[in-house]
Amino acid sequence: MMRLAAIDIGSNAARLLISEVIPTDNFQTQFQKINLVRVPLRLGFDVFEYGRISDAKVNMIMSTMYAYRNLLDAYGVPLSHLKAAATSAMRDAANSKEIIEMVKEKTGIQIEVISGDTEATLIYENHIAENLETGHAYLYIDVGGGSTELTFFAEGKLVFKRSFNIGTIRLLKKQVEEDHWDELKEYIKKATKGFDDIIAIGSGGNINKIFSISKKKEGKPLQLDLLKDYYKEFNAFSVADRVRIYHLREDRADVIVPALQIYVNVMRWAAIDEIFVPKIGLADGLVQHLYEELKNQVVSS
Repeated sequence: MMRLAAIDIGSNAARLLISEVIPTDNFQTQFQKINLVRVPLRLGFDVFEYGRISDAKVNMIMSTMYAYRNLLDAYGVPLSHLKAAATSAMRDAANSKEIIEMVKEKTGIQIEVISGDTEATLIYENHIAENLETGHAYLYIDVGGGSTELTFFAEGKLVFKRSFNIGTIRLLKKQVEEDHWDELKEYIKKATKGFDDIIAIGSGGNINKIFSISKKKEGKPLQLDLLKDYYKEFNAFSVADRVRIYHLREDRADVIVPALQIYVNVMRWAAIDEIFVPKIGLADGLVQHLYEELKNQVVSS
């Protein structure tokens, strides 16, 4: 049985996903999650305000990477079966190059800083191939701490994918200006014009948490009006009250309100009434991408 792993270093948290590759009878491949370990590094709080990652956060990154390396060894995952990617905060940090070099030198883990476009592709390409009906248009919305990735499909083809520097931590840090919102609004309205009955598909920790709070059945969508209600409701409480009332972690309780603001705006501007929330994320995409790479290596050799 082959084991693969992915590390996703986001603006709010880092995640290590370890999966087992299981071939099925109909020549499909399943990825069985063995472990998922999330550490709230919150790099965006440094980067989006000061332009770099502080020494304290660098120490946290190193501790996390040492722990991840130990887990990889414990689960018998070689480094050749690992893909590690960093997104918005590391893209913007002035000292990301030296941190990546340090992580490589001390742990052997090679981190790749990926663009917003690549991030969107990794999250959705496998999900799209498996699940889309060609009769519909689909807008994939991935909201992170530093950016929002939008990917739009119609008639089974990619229409656009675009990354915007509007994220939950940037909003909390007052780094998003009115013209950023205007650019997003104009782009969405223009790019989705002429398409009816667009279906939204959401990914990211916040929309998954909202879905679980909603107590909706797996596979059922969330209505735009429900998201608006949650936005008003959560916004009326302090972070401490959100932790207490909704049993949220503190590192989720602060970002969930700006995340709702982004989802609501994107859906309104694209005239979308409901959003589906499959459990997909960057780490899943990295694992599946790595599997394809390894498979192609075997074929070509």
